[in-house]
Amino acid sequence: MLKWALIFFIISLIAGYFGFSGVSAATATIARVLFTIFVIVFLVFLILAVLAGNAVVG
Repeated sequence: MLKWALIFFIISLIAGYFGFSGVSAATATIARVLFTIFVIVFLVFLILAVLAGNAVVG
């Protein structure tokens, strides 16, 4: 998911450079949403890993 967010971010930068502001805004929004989902999923798995580690140790 992070890979796709970076791809859309790069597309957004290239489209902005060439003057396609609509395409640039759309791909920037997609990249922002994908990155937000990635961060949420990462935090959920991090919390689950910490809780699982405590269950094994304690």
